[in-house]
Amino acid sequence: MIAALLPDIWFFAAAAAVTYAADWYLHHRGSYLINRLGKVRAGLSIRFLLRQLMIILLLARLDLAEEPLFFVAVAGFLVFYGLQAPQGALTTLIRLRRTMPIVTRNIDLHAVRIPDAPPRTLLHRSAEKMLHLDIPAVAGIVVAAGTGEYLLGYIGAGVTVLLAVVYTALLVPYLRRSRRVPAAPAVLKALDTWLGEYQPTVVLYFSGSNESAYQGNMWLDTMAAVEGRPLIVMRERNLVSQLADTAVPVLCVPAGTHLMNLDLSTVRVCLYPANVGKNIHMLRVPTMKHVFIGHGDSDKLASVNPYSKVYDEVWTAGRAGRDRYALADVGIRDEDIVEVGRPQLAPIETWTGAARNPIPTVLYAPTWEGWDDNPGNTSLLLAGENIVRRLLEADKPVRVIYKPHPFTGIRSAKAKAVHGRIKARIARAAQERAADPRWAKEASAAAAGQSAARAELARIESGLAALAQPGRSGGDESEESRVSLADPARQAEIATLRAEWNDAYWRSFGWWEHRTVSGAQPKLYDCFNQSDAMVSDISSVVSDFIASGKPYAVTDSGELGEEEFKRQNTAVRAAVILSNSAEEIDGLLAAVSDASADPLKEARHELKSYLLGPDEPTSMEQFNAAVRALAAKAEARNAGVAQRIGVQAAPLPDPEAASSGAGDGRAEAVAEAEAAADPDADAGVGAGPTVAH
Repeated sequence: MIAALLPDIWFFAAAAAVTYAADWYLHHRGSYLINRLGKVRAGLSIRFLLRQLMIILLLARLDLAEEPLFFVAVAGFLVFYGLQAPQGALTTLIRLRRTMPIVTRNIDLHAVRIPDAPPRTLLHRSAEKMLHLDIPAVAGIVVAAGTGEYLLGYIGAGVTVLLAVVYTALLVPYLRRSRRVPAAPAVLKALDTWLGEYQPTVVLYFSGSNESAYQGNMWLDTMAAVEGRPLIVMRERNLVSQLADTAVPVLCVPAGTHLMNLDLSTVRVCLYPANVGKNIHMLRVPTMKHVFIGHGDSDKLASVNPYSKVYDEVWTAGRAGRDRYALADVGIRDEDIVEVGRPQLAPIETWTGAARNPIPTVLYAPTWEGWDDNPGNTSLLLAGENIVRRLLEADKPVRVIYKPHPFTGIRSAKAKAVHGRIKARIARAAQERAADPRWAKEASAAAAGQSAARAELARIESGLAALAQPGRSGGDESEESRVSLADPARQAEIATLRAEWNDAYWRSFGWWEHRTVSGAQPKLYDCFNQSDAMVSDISSVVSDFIASGKPYAVTDSGELGEEEFKRQNTAVRAAVILSNSAEEIDGLLAAVSDASADPLKEARHELKSYLLGPDEPTSMEQFNAAVRALAAKAEARNAGVAQRIGVQAAPLPDPEAASSGAGDGRAEAVAEAEAAADPDADAGVGAGPTVAH
């Protein structure tokens, strides 16, 4: 605006170029500022319109208001702005007609025809692409105003209008009926047909926020190994893409009405890893038994949530979980608690008593700041920098791996700032160690192997990327539902490549190099296996690490005092307890360096059994036994209800038998009969033992 008012045409050209570049950069980075600008009525379209208005102002200040260029600019921008409405309407309509009521993986919806998606170039960030078509007009008019060659302005305006017309016209063919996905009733009917053929028996039901995908991912391997016919049911479309690769059928049903109308009459056990409001849509089904399995075992209050009363059973890892509920006295009956171990911990290697490398590796894995300001939530705020500093400055050198919780900093700006400082400090320490003559010699000796490992990483990542999308590049979620079918060979290749990636990753840098590990890969358990000790907080991370038998430390950030801290938190009873100054960390380092200086070894062994259950039978065997027992209870309950109302109960399908036909609606008949028998029951929620203990 200043350049237009002066007027200075080349200053204006430079300023306009900066605004284009800034807008592109913010969108490319996914900046939160884009969202904030929209909230204050400075959204994408308005920003482009304002720039075009500034060009009109510039022409007026240059005394060109009576020239044809001025009128061509005004008319061109008006026509271009008018074309944005049909283009926006077409892209919105195409997306709506390409959206199915469900998203699936490993489910064959052969009963409906799902056409290929439009090219990604047409629909991805379409509004931004359309608006950037004004560049020829802007460039042409500015150059024409500066040089007097008005023809350049006419050509630029014409090119912009022509490109906008062409872009809009290219969208029209995708409105044809042959390019739409089937209507919701047809898709849901095809899904019910598949459910009748597959006859799922065990469901993992998962719902949550964008950041909570890890809660479902941690159960994928367990679901793949569970007895029966497993099915994963999700509720948020955006979480499907974050779900790790699995051979288990995945069904995302965003609408509660659609979910409640699915034929799930063969399901006998439903597992819930999180307490969320949308659980009610499945909890209302009385013909299956409902189990809270959680997404970790810790002494946090979330592990004894009174909401757990809605489930038929609560499954804990070991005796500690049972005692935790008894102490909390939140209404969970002891007979409804089943100890099943932690099947996810199978990849964790047991400590040999000696460091893996010439110097020990200490993992710092703090949890996040939580939803309230309790200082005991995380060590990051009060102790994090002290912990890292003392580890980096230890008398005997150690390597530090920093693996923060994925939620770190999402609620607390202070936690985000501390996290940033810790990352920077670790990076500086890594650079200083690289410059030290002793480590430089090690680096020189290992350089060739590390270079080969990095090349191997690139090869593996390329292979994984090729396998990640079974369909063509650019397909939307509807097309992916069509092509994402179970492929045992592909699954085996992915598993092999992931194992190779993990091995190559740790070989790609030295055993002496400090490291910040973020993102989904490498996994936390891989960091456990590379470490000789850990510092963490009250969270399931501590309980899981105990499976390794390695020394660990936990920070008393709430300053309860060691005795009270151990009394309140079972998982720390075999830990080195740190104050916020972290001055006690030498005790942890001594235990790692010399097994004879480890007074807590036996305590860790006893605590492992108490927290995680016995080593034999294996956790997976315990888990499957619990599934079988609960499925039998569901069968007995359904048979009893059917006998009372004179209807024969549907038997639990044999996982090894051939598939039978679709469900016959018997579950709905049973539910209606129960509601009629109990006039006080809430018909919207469902009667039966699943909602009251």
